Amino acid sequence: MKSFRPSLAALLLPLALLASACSGASAAGESSNSDGKGSLVLNVGDQKGGAEALLRAAGELDDLPYRVTWSTFTSGPPLLEAVNAKAVDIGSVGNTPPVFAAGAGSKITVVAASHGDPAGEAILVPEDSPLRTARDLKGRKVAVAQGSSAHFQLVAALAKAGLKPSDVRVTLLQPADALAAFTTGKVDAWAVWDPYTSQVLLSGKGRVLTDGRGSVNGLNFQVASPSALADEEKAKAIGDFVERLRRAQDWVYEHPEVWAKAWAKETGLPYEVALASVKRSNGTRVPVALDEAAIASEQKIADTFAELKLIPRKFRFADYVDTRFNKDLPPSTTAARSYGKAS
Repeated sequence: MKSFRPSLAALLLPLALLASACSGASAAGESSNSDGKGSLVLNVGDQKGGAEALLRAAGELDDLPYRVTWSTFTSGPPLLEAVNAKAVDIGSVGNTPPVFAAGAGSKITVVAASHGDPAGEAILVPEDSPLRTARDLKGRKVAVAQGSSAHFQLVAALAKAGLKPSDVRVTLLQPADALAAFTTGKVDAWAVWDPYTSQVLLSGKGRVLTDGRGSVNGLNFQVASPSALADEEKAKAIGDFVERLRRAQDWVYEHPEVWAKAWAKETGLPYEVALASVKRSNGTRVPVALDEAAIASEQKIADTFAELKLIPRKFRFADYVDTRFNKDLPPSTTAARSYGKAS
């Protein structure tokens, strides 16, 4: 592992497909209940190497009682735009895209959650950077994708260090552009998430200044269309789909190497980067309940961005949550899984 030093430029294209929390283009089909043959159709928003690849690798697509149509998006925000437009019934996103969507008045409903180790959420600096703590970012140029989970992680890390976003020169860049800016020295730091974090660390081109542990909630969500939830048949399918994702997540933790191999094949990521990302963050997720603690944690994010005027209004996050699929899941504060020193 230590000898693995891939070129950042060589990894740029496949990783650009994995922007799990930032903005980007999308492609989605029209929503419908039936495929014309009497079968129920569930329209699922996905990202490259996301739910479809995961469910297939875990064997959870073998006996579906409905048909799934997959629409691939580069990230969470455009996926939620499709949910709002009723083009997608359900999709997976990080902790911040629902806040931006709800803040804009989108019609979305959070229906399921998982809690993972936020070590993959990191502020990276070049290996030879003189910066040692988040407080050293004062006056420095930091790249981040607007509305991403990394955006809140940056704000939280600065607050923890006694700084405000205005104390640094925030440069809003999507990952492909941010990676180029980071590697050419045009920015002093980069707030980002896995697998970009693992990519940079394994390349030997950067190190972690600070990560999300103690600053962010580590939550990921399944977000559905209210109109789909109002349809009895689709709501039942959504419940089944969520259960399959939960079982698949358990499978990932038990089979990190198998999943990393499948993930790498699906996305073009080098196996070493995929495996490092699985053990640092991707495989650590635990399905948890959408409870008061999760809602309160998301409300903090919403209030923070509203106060910074990065979303147009204040709102109650609880108004965008449906807890019917909680079942007997553990609380949202349940500790993330761990692979020991490897994570």
